[in-house]
Amino acid sequence: MRFLLVGFGSIGRRHMRNLLALGERDVVVLRSGKSTLPVDELAGMTVVYDMQSALAHRPDAVIIANPTALHLPAAIPAAEAGCHLLLEKPISHSLEGLPQLKAALQRGGGQALVGFQFRFHPGLRKIASLLAEGAIGRLVSARAHWGEYLPNWHPWEDYRVSYASLPDLGGGVALTLCHPFDYLRWLMGEVSGMQALSGSLGGLGVNVEDTVECLLRFQSGAIGSLHLDYIQRPGVHRLELIGERGTLTWDNADGAARLSAANLDGTPGEWQVFAPPESFERNTLFMDEMRHFLAVIRGEVAPLCNLEDGEAALRLALQARQP
Repeated sequence: MRFLLVGFGSIGRRHMRNLLALGERDVVVLRSGKSTLPVDELAGMTVVYDMQSALAHRPDAVIIANPTALHLPAAIPAAEAGCHLLLEKPISHSLEGLPQLKAALQRGGGQALVGFQFRFHPGLRKIASLLAEGAIGRLVSARAHWGEYLPNWHPWEDYRVSYASLPDLGGGVALTLCHPFDYLRWLMGEVSGMQALSGSLGGLGVNVEDTVECLLRFQSGAIGSLHLDYIQRPGVHRLELIGERGTLTWDNADGAARLSAANLDGTPGEWQVFAPPESFERNTLFMDEMRHFLAVIRGEVAPLCNLEDGEAALRLALQARQP
């Protein structure tokens, strides 16, 4: 298969490395030339600088890994050309252009996988299976918290000029750290209502929101809360689900899911720990995502996280960032 990689920032480079590790060698790279990464890994590869030239190579699949606000201008012509898409999250910085992308995919016949890689986390997948088994009974509430200090993300570049900090590129914590909007929907069901507060509070000198606090109501009747920030040190990323008959937790620090199911007399049960495989590390998420994308391209499976899921998460993120 021939792949077109759009964007050579940190996530674009990761996807390229993973494709090569999985034995895919036919990769065309579309660059703007603005990446702050060294380009030695591109030696010997086909590199182009405009979409028309890129699509002239007739790729089977396109990986959209450029800044958020530039996703759809690349995704729409790729979809029109019949390409399958791995579309990084969030799918865009606004809802404008989504109808055109949907129509282009329908005409072109390609599939779209949205890059919410936490769908592939073994701890969260274990929680999904425990919920399906009714391990904690009816869900009552959820609490997700993700805080991570932005200046430490990419030490090789000035965070103030990265996409995560620039409004015109789709920056801001609600869009950039939007994964919990997706996995809360996946685990808890559809969101029927949300209230949010946001602001630039952490003194980072960026013109986007760096802190968000949300209250959510799910269609099931359960309630939840979500905190996101660019400020917290040390970083924290965790989830707690409370049900009628127990509690489930997940912590990204060790990747483990934990279950405490109430005993028959109502007393708390002992904590059971479901650790990831010993071989698990962060890139495992992206490798499993890429393996899944290859299966989508071959027509073996449907996208685990489709465009409709991506749109639902985007709608929540946009609502959360309103002042």
